[in-house]
Amino acid sequence: MHATTIVVVRHKGEVAIGGDGQVTLQHTILKHKAKKIRKMYGNKILAGFAGSTADAFTLFERFEAKLEAFSGNLQRAALELAKDWRTDRVLRKLEALLVVADKEKSFLLSGNGDVMEPDDGIIAIGSGGPYALAAARVLIKHSNLNAKDIVREAILTASTVCIYTNKEIEVAEL
Repeated sequence: MHATTIVVVRHKGEVAIGGDGQVTLQHTILKHKAKKIRKMYGNKILAGFAGSTADAFTLFERFEAKLEAFSGNLQRAALELAKDWRTDRVLRKLEALLVVADKEKSFLLSGNGDVMEPDDGIIAIGSGGPYALAAARVLIKHSNLNAKDIVREAILTASTVCIYTNKEIEVAEL
């Protein structure tokens, strides 16, 4: 997936998610302040996406339904969505990645049926994901920043090298 940067950081008992606001169509910037992250299930769950906007909204809706069906159990909802995503003929064609987090766990979900939990509490997706991931790891190790500030700085760093990531950053935390 390209054309964005989404980062989840767990640090010092906090969890934060952030995303840049740039929307592109091929090599043209269409929008600067898109909302790619959201709080769900009574503000107890954080979610963000990289990929096609329409596909992402479909995944957000399906994930919210799974959260409702499993009483906010993040892990169970993530597993069930990944199972549906892999087996459903319509969902299988979606081109997006989804990251979700609550107070205890974070997961990356893909259309291949993947539900991955990071070892170090950091997930970064999108074209700027590798840059933001590296920046977040360094900031955790060599700064006293909180999770929210690490997310913001990691995306800012990615925006300096990834042409699909801008500095219009939205961050949410639990």
